[in-house]
Amino acid sequence: SFIKILVFLFHNQIKKKQQEVVGFLEANKIDFQQMDIAGDEDNRKWMRENVPGEKKPQNGIPLPPQIFNEERYCGVRSCLEI
Repeated sequence: SFIKILVFLFHNQIKKKQQEVVGFLEANKIDFQQMDIAGDEDNRKWMRENVPGEKKPQNGIPLPPQIFNEERYCGVRSCLEI
């Protein structure tokens, strides 16, 4: 199974969450690919389109890290309970 992690290295709190997710995946030897949304409009658009509506914040713009298993949205916690 292949995990996609969308990351945005802008805010310290977001960076800390990203590091926690990456650390967990590495410690558990889970294959993953980080996808930077800061410098890649296609990645940013893909993330915004694929986070389910009920999981988006009130402003409608989901913040990373967001985790997908292939095309299936996992959020953060549900995917880390693999």
